[in-house]
Amino acid sequence: MNPVLQVLDIKKHFPVKGGLFGTTVGQVYAVDGVSFHIDRGETLSLVGESGCGKSTVGKAVLRLFPLTAGQVVLDGTRIDDMSAGALRPLRRKIQVVFQDPFSSLNPRMKVRDILAEPITNFGLARDAADVDRRVAELMDKVRLPRDAVNRWPHEFSGGQRQRICIARALAAEPDLIVCDEAVSALDVSVKAQIVNLLQDLQSELGLAMLFISHDLAIVEHMTHRVAVMYLGRIVEVAKKRDLFATPRHPYTEALLSAVPVMEPGAARDRMILKGDVPSPIRPPPGCHFHTRCPYAFDRCRKEEPKLVATGDGHLAACHLHDLPEAENPLLNKAAPMASRAA
Repeated sequence: MNPVLQVLDIKKHFPVKGGLFGTTVGQVYAVDGVSFHIDRGETLSLVGESGCGKSTVGKAVLRLFPLTAGQVVLDGTRIDDMSAGALRPLRRKIQVVFQDPFSSLNPRMKVRDILAEPITNFGLARDAADVDRRVAELMDKVRLPRDAVNRWPHEFSGGQRQRICIARALAAEPDLIVCDEAVSALDVSVKAQIVNLLQDLQSELGLAMLFISHDLAIVEHMTHRVAVMYLGRIVEVAKKRDLFATPRHPYTEALLSAVPVMEPGAARDRMILKGDVPSPIRPPPGCHFHTRCPYAFDRCRKEEPKLVATGDGHLAACHLHDLPEAENPLLNKAAPMASRAA
């Protein structure tokens, strides 16, 4: 079975302008060779610190700007090099839910018109009565009262507005939904409700999702696989259970150590990274993470690690996995780690 989405070695470099005449003086390497796939009915979560490039990947998949290099394949069709006219019929297959539901909704349109717009744009309804029926069904799907279609976006709470954004995404009957920090702006209780709603909709409709987030607690609850990004590159990809139980990259280990422990009396061995994230204008040579990695050795400073299999479906980009297992500190937790603190 072909995956819904294939991302093949995509790169997005933004020019840096400077000088009196605005000449290009450098590049921001926002995304620097990212590959992954998403199967039907699957959620792939893209995680990492702010500025790592994960939202840029989402926008690249949505064709909101041209790529510097690489390919995006949707349902077996390459879309990154399509003209706007040729791409338009395929846009209904991939929809998006953004972080801020208020700015995502037109304040001058009632909910009925917001939900009807993609239905009419893509020719999914036979007549006005069919549009109204579909709008009512969408309100049922996101668990909002049908009579709320006659209200304005400002009359809803943040969680309700995000439900409207989800309904609008569903209106086009997509195969894939990109959720770009879709729950990060919501209260904790509302966040859980939206995550549960997304899971129920995925199960009911067979949707694929690219879930972009920095909240690993939410990711652990709702995803199937996780891809970890650092400074424009994917450093680890694995099934959720494998990644949270046995991370195979030092950066992933550091991210997981920062997740709060909810059980009373429980503690976590915290990994404190040294230094700051390097500039994406001048990323370090070799492994981008070597300037902060407690395990780095000479090879890490010179040679870029490839994303290779380290287990059943578990990929990691780390030179440590070329060492004998007994010498690999990621697999041998008895090895000392100078940067660890309780």
